Amino acid sequence: MARDLPRGDIPTLILATLTEGSRHGYAIAREVERVSQNALHLREGSLYPALRVLEQDGLVTSEWVTPPGGGQSRRVYSLTDEGRAELTRRTHDWRQYAAFMNSVLGGRKDGEQQA
Repeated sequence: MARDLPRGDIPTLILATLTEGSRHGYAIAREVERVSQNALHLREGSLYPALRVLEQDGLVTSEWVTPPGGGQSRRVYSLTDEGRAELTRRTHDWRQYAAFMNSVLGGRKDGEQQA
């Protein structure tokens, strides 16, 4: 089941993807799809605004890179130390939230109501 992402999740996924190394926007989107087994999709209209905000916030940097042998230059994004720290915080918050949700949903089966 492929689905679009809520805007609030997009920056976290971008930061997580950049822990593996610098990437251009298209490669970030494809990596999210690959890792999620095509369940999650980043649209350009959400990806690039999120990258701009992350850069303005100092969590990523970017530079124009021309591929070896020529070709069209691409903006390549890299994670900053502040971005790594922010990803650590977001990961902790996400895991804590998921644990709380799992506590509430616990052993219930789909559609089952608590007595």
